[in-house]
Amino acid sequence: METRKLAVFVDLAETCNYSRSAERLFLSQSTISKYILALEAEWQVQLFKRAHRQVTLTSAGRLLLPQVKAVLQATDQLQQAITVQQQQAAQSLVIRGLPSLPQYQAFHIITAFTKRYPQIKLHFSEASVGELTHALDDQTVDLVFTRIFNEAPAAYDCLFNESDQFVVLVPKDNPLAQRAEISLPMLSNESILLLKVAVSPDNPLFATLQKMRAQAQVKYDGQRIELILEMLNQGEGVSIVMARSFDLTGFDNIKAIPLVPKVTSRMAFMKRPGPQSAAVQQFWKFATTYTRQHGIA
Repeated sequence: METRKLAVFVDLAETCNYSRSAERLFLSQSTISKYILALEAEWQVQLFKRAHRQVTLTSAGRLLLPQVKAVLQATDQLQQAITVQQQQAAQSLVIRGLPSLPQYQAFHIITAFTKRYPQIKLHFSEASVGELTHALDDQTVDLVFTRIFNEAPAAYDCLFNESDQFVVLVPKDNPLAQRAEISLPMLSNESILLLKVAVSPDNPLFATLQKMRAQAQVKYDGQRIELILEMLNQGEGVSIVMARSFDLTGFDNIKAIPLVPKVTSRMAFMKRPGPQSAAVQQFWKFATTYTRQHGIA
């Protein structure tokens, strides 16, 4: 059954005028008449009385009208649902985050989300903390996952997950490995292996690390945490990193010691404020619920 015919029936029941319904539905009067006659033939009932240029519903027409309206409403709801599914199927979510993302709970949030909503295509790329700060200014990025040392940026919405703090990684044969805590002055004679992507101007250690660079203390200044861990495992240098940004599995000759004074950061998803795509809104809602349910924040 064509819903177009049903819509004509409902409209003519309201106007009781072929000409007026034709104007409202952008059809010819002959088409209106043809659709009504077709329904009457199909249902084997008379829907309208036509006498002296007056059109009125028959008792059968009045009885069927509410049910026809219900069918049209249900059809409209079905079409809306189909449209939503089609839109979601075409949706994508672009997230830019820290290279160390797999070490944080945010990774579990993202993987759980992709399993729950496989129709939303996820695109992930890595960037340094400094690059992530303003990555949302690029309209091609929907969300970022980054660390925040100071106040949350007022220009963006933030969803905090967990906190982190700096530690010093040292080979176990280094005398510093016997310390319960390490301060920066204790590193004055050490070769520093620096993870470049972790250093940004808002980092409280930024000035100190820049000074170490200037004094040629920095032996490695790159983006590969696995290379730093390999060098440390071989007894070379020390490194200052966030405690949750690495995995020491398989690196038995490395010890992580808290840095003092304690320097912490908060991990967060960030997005632009205001209305966003359905995919962004769905992820934000999912991540908020996941964070609360798992007691991450």
